[in-house]
Amino acid sequence: MSDLPRKAVTRTAKLAALPLGFAGRATWGLGKRIGGKSAEIVGRELQQRTAEQLFKVLGELKGGAMKFGQAMSVFESALPEEIAGPYRAALTKLQEAAPPMPTRTVHSVLAERLGQEWRELFLEFEEKPAAAASIGQVHRAVWHDGREVAVKVQYPGAGEALLSDLTQLSRFARLLGPLIPGMDIKPLISELRDRVSEELDYELEARAQREHAAEFADDPDVVVPDVVHQCDQVLVTEWIDGTPLSEVIADGTEEERDRAGQLLARFLFSGPARTGLLHADPHPGNFRLLPPEKEGGPRRLGVLDFGTVDRLPGGLPRTIGDSLRMTLDGDAEAVYALLCEEGFVKESIDLDPDAVLDYLLPIIEPAQADEFTFTRAWMRGQAARIADPRSPAHQLGKQLNLPPAYLLIHRVTLSTIGVLCQLDATVRLRDELETWVPGFLPVDEELAELENVTVLAAGEPENEANEEDEQPAGA
Repeated sequence: MSDLPRKAVTRTAKLAALPLGFAGRATWGLGKRIGGKSAEIVGRELQQRTAEQLFKVLGELKGGAMKFGQAMSVFESALPEEIAGPYRAALTKLQEAAPPMPTRTVHSVLAERLGQEWRELFLEFEEKPAAAASIGQVHRAVWHDGREVAVKVQYPGAGEALLSDLTQLSRFARLLGPLIPGMDIKPLISELRDRVSEELDYELEARAQREHAAEFADDPDVVVPDVVHQCDQVLVTEWIDGTPLSEVIADGTEEERDRAGQLLARFLFSGPARTGLLHADPHPGNFRLLPPEKEGGPRRLGVLDFGTVDRLPGGLPRTIGDSLRMTLDGDAEAVYALLCEEGFVKESIDLDPDAVLDYLLPIIEPAQADEFTFTRAWMRGQAARIADPRSPAHQLGKQLNLPPAYLLIHRVTLSTIGVLCQLDATVRLRDELETWVPGFLPVDEELAELENVTVLAAGEPENEANEEDEQPAGA
């Protein structure tokens, strides 16, 4: 019998109790203020207590509750340090682990999906899960041909739990808003709901992972483990060893943080250009910093979990690169015209192009310099600027629109920036934009860059080709 549906009533009760807890703490806060504490101090204590309860419950429940918690956890860097600090450990747990499924349930799923003799497919199978996430858990094993593999087993009833949790959370999304300043929680929950069916479909996940594994085979920077076997509710992939990004965030050296950050940005922007797919679940638990292949060599980024992807056959929309370039050039009229054309400004809205430019420039600051250090302080500043109801940025931001085609791209980009800020990484973001984002470079420069990337991808550096051309006949 399913572990998750059997507890459906308990799950709903726990989630439904969250708003009551928020209300109770608000009453407690009022009492503190009457007792003489300042509104600012009480507000911080209130937010801290609320966040601690929220992330504790989300982590316990797995399913959609944990999926939502993971999506929110990458925005931890937007919170004031006195609030974020005390429950950063809870956020890390959300990114890496959840209570495991009973062993008998795991065996039942494997027997049903792989056959009663499922153990014959493995030379070894570790009963204790190596990781437990929102809709499934992973066991380390050795496949019958000797390959080390990761066996992902989906929780029975995971789909029901995902939909139920996200429906429940959407009912009090407004109460969660203050936890992440400047972020509208309801669209995030709606978008997660829209992706539920894809997340549960291991055939779709296997297809996306195979495409990435083929494209990034022998890549010097990124490793994607290949798919070994797939069936309903079970996905077997190659095993990779490495340091989870959550550990790099907590204890990594400056060199490790910068390397992880650069590779994360490179994967984010190169993936759509190379595969037509955007990895859409960029929380730290899905990435590993791998040990160097040889002593002193560069470390690579291991990428896991392709359950949620955005299909972008032509790569990232050219509008993104065009608007970034125009904004950096200070061309307010051109930026505004493009945003209107693409639906970011509705026809019924009339905005000042210079005000729109002023709104955008601080956000794209990382693309202006040759390299940029992403910090929690920078992220908090951006969040505060947009969240403050008294600021012009807040008023203008409320009038902008996010077209559906850009919703997932927007969330993935913001999430990745959140992780970069957690890493405190210095990244050459402009290099990645110039290489992989259509429209970021002027047309003539873009053609030259595209030709260079194509030549390098073919393994024929220009200087070698030229030398060959200059050799005498018969050489």
